[in-house]
Amino acid sequence: QVQLVESGGGLVQAGGSLKLSCAASDRTFSSYPMGWFRQAPGKEREFVAAIGWSGISTNYASSVKGRFTISRDNAKNTVYLQMNSLKPEDTAVYYCAKSRRTGVLLTTILAYDYWGQGTQVTVSS
Repeated sequence: QVQLVESGGGLVQAGGSLKLSCAASDRTFSSYPMGWFRQAPGKEREFVAAIGWSGISTNYASSVKGRFTISRDNAKNTVYLQMNSLKPEDTAVYYCAKSRRTGVLLTTILAYDYWGQGTQVTVSS
């Protein structure tokens, strides 16, 4: 069973940057796409970004495109989310997740089978 552990969250001012990390316990991680999702208080969990197994293919929600960058280091079993130009509306708990399927980048929650515990990101105005 894959375990995912996020880190790197915190409090930052609007316009600032944070880099989230997600470490996987299992080497099978490197064979699957990975995704980042977020959930703000009172809102549903939403897709943020996804990356293919090789790191070449990526997909972003329109709300973060151009500001966030997803990457991965399979040698370290780790996926990252670099967040720049942060806005107060980016405040949420951020989760990383492993895709159920290979070969395609999916954006729905049900497409992911293993999830981390989440890390809080708070952006002050």
